[in-house]
Amino acid sequence: MRRFFDAELETFRSHLILMGETAVRQVRDALRALVEGDSALARSVIVADDELDTLEVKIDNEAVRFMNLRAPIASDLRLVIVGMKAGHDLERVGDEASNIAKRAIKLSAEPPLKPYVDIPRMTEITMEMLRDALDCLLQGDEAKALAVCKRDVEVDNLNRQVYRELTSFMVENPETISRAIELMFISKSIERIADHATNIAEETIFLFRGKDVRHTDEVKKVGPAVA
Repeated sequence: MRRFFDAELETFRSHLILMGETAVRQVRDALRALVEGDSALARSVIVADDELDTLEVKIDNEAVRFMNLRAPIASDLRLVIVGMKAGHDLERVGDEASNIAKRAIKLSAEPPLKPYVDIPRMTEITMEMLRDALDCLLQGDEAKALAVCKRDVEVDNLNRQVYRELTSFMVENPETISRAIELMFISKSIERIADHATNIAEETIFLFRGKDVRHTDEVKKVGPAVA
């Protein structure tokens, strides 16, 4: 009987893995659509958001069914609860990827405001955080999960840097305002994706400790802030 329970949890985990892989791909494609001015790719990101919505519902349904029928022990129960929360975060990552793609379509109709440097750098850090957070969840690496939480400050700092630079563009040349605002929203979407990665890492620590570490000194952001 226990092996049957394990098989059910493995199906649950496999859907979570698929959702994570899909979310990472969506963000990467959205960023590539922006940098390359590829509106067709951006539209494919928007359409594919339905995949993540469907997987979130599937994960939630599997979790509720397991809890209702199997009376799981504490560790399995935490896995299911954390998996549901991670699924929600990943669905929100997909929403942010769609937002980036929509703005990439608008920007593709105009010349680039400037070479893209900081936004791709933000995205790369954020994707590393998201992949690491998912790996921690599936492999039980608490130390790595904690490191993910503390990297969030890097993305926050870059986001502030992007805002300052784009504000300068708008002040110096009002014709850049519409493009600068779109890029500000894109930068904010990436910052939010990093927040979702942090959420998953924090939930991973809860999964293996049975202790909620959100908002504690242990996971608070560290590192030099950009003035």
